[in-house]
Amino acid sequence: MTVLSILDTAPVWRGSSPARALRESLRTAVEAERMGYHRYWAAEHHNAPFIASCAPPVLVAQLAAATSRLRVGSGGVMLPNHPPLVVAEQFGTLAALNPGRVDLGVGRSPGTDMTTARALRRVSSPPGSEAYRDQVRELARYLDPRPDDHVVAVPAADGDGDGPDLWLLGSSPDSGRFAGELGVPFAFAHHVRPENAAPALRAYREAFRPSAARPEPRTLIACSVIVADTAERAAWLAGPTRVIVAQSLQGTRNGPNLTPEEAAAIRWTDAEEAVLRSSTAHHVVGDPDGARDRLEAVLADTGADELMVLTLVHDVDERLRSYELLAEAMRAEPPALAGASAPAGAEARRHAGGRSRAYAGTRATPA
Repeated sequence: MTVLSILDTAPVWRGSSPARALRESLRTAVEAERMGYHRYWAAEHHNAPFIASCAPPVLVAQLAAATSRLRVGSGGVMLPNHPPLVVAEQFGTLAALNPGRVDLGVGRSPGTDMTTARALRRVSSPPGSEAYRDQVRELARYLDPRPDDHVVAVPAADGDGDGPDLWLLGSSPDSGRFAGELGVPFAFAHHVRPENAAPALRAYREAFRPSAARPEPRTLIACSVIVADTAERAAWLAGPTRVIVAQSLQGTRNGPNLTPEEAAAIRWTDAEEAVLRSSTAHHVVGDPDGARDRLEAVLADTGADELMVLTLVHDVDERLRSYELLAEAMRAEPPALAGASAPAGAEARRHAGGRSRAYAGTRATPA
């Protein structure tokens, strides 16, 4: 069965505010728990007027307080911005207060412009590959100390299994390989580098070093997804995302995200339209059946154990509708295989054999 989760940036829209965006995140988490989603992660971005999620530990605490079963965490903490001990203490405290529910996803990107990154990184190591790897190793020792480590004690790090679940985020085979060497779960950013998905997850599995705590590799793939009752409605809702992509390519993102009406009023040249079509080809936008087929194909290609969705939709009710339609679609049996029996989840996709990839995996449901 497909495990469904949510990645949230707390997007700020034209005419709204960061405070409203954060309140919408809390409402979304409550509804996501009701719909059966498994986990809900908050991103880290700084100096971004279009994103309100700049302090994951604070937002995760509020998400945990608003829900009772949903796993909550960071997607992720950008570790070069922070001393590892501080991160371990923050998420150790969260895990002590919410045992068995807290994830700590970490990544290397600054999550901002380099001027802001320099302001953030006054204490922590500079953003280099080896420095980052050393930070991750240090963080892992704080969270799961060995008897002879002599590291600083942090909350929920006493080996009872209630500490935060450490995930490594990445978008390259190198990141996957590092996660495998550490023996931690790996979350791949398909919405950032879709072409690297299969090789990155393969590198992770090949490098994975099992332990008593984590005997098997564990993977998650994050995709950009918008679902509506009709494909036409979904495409209209995705208009602002196309503007976000265009602004990112041009380096001109400097204000709140546009509304669908504003996005629809923009006229792209043929050349711009071609670039946008290519740059958003991996976005899953459509009606429930179409979205399910495309996502099942991605899962079949990668063998990922879990699907996390990033849904940038202006109206929070429309956003919740997208999550609900997706949950219902992934719960339903695809018509071509209704009534068939097969292994569940990633195993079903690995055994799909000659079936159409769009229908690999016969039964899918949120956990």
